[in-house]
Amino acid sequence: MPKLSCILLVDDDPITNFLNQRLLDELELTDKLLIALNGKEAISLLEEHCIERKSCPVLILLDVNMPVMNGFDFLDAYAQLPVAQQSPSVVIMLTTSLHPRDVQRVEQLHIGGFLNKPLTKEKVSDILTQHFGQQLAD
Repeated sequence: MPKLSCILLVDDDPITNFLNQRLLDELELTDKLLIALNGKEAISLLEEHCIERKSCPVLILLDVNMPVMNGFDFLDAYAQLPVAQQSPSVVIMLTTSLHPRDVQRVEQLHIGGFLNKPLTKEKVSDILTQHFGQQLAD
């Protein structure tokens, strides 16, 4: 399976980031993994790394509830970025919140999906199949 050029993890919980990073490393999905603790840091990373399109994350795993800038505010700011800094990223929101208000709000967004935490091998496999036409190597 070809590796994804870059993945961006956005979560305010360092333990969640560590566990997700370990999972993605074990699955050998990418050689370039960026990590942000909130939406504002994520926007800065995109502005920094998306000068060349090949350096842009093709997958963004985004927490909903974060301080400074939450997932919804990130998506608003992301939509304001130049197209070269947004494309061709697939955004998947990860959350522990299944509050109907959040679910309804996510359904109105143009994102790749909404998954309940924790991130698992099976969920990653589904993302790869659905959005990248790839399957995990056994």
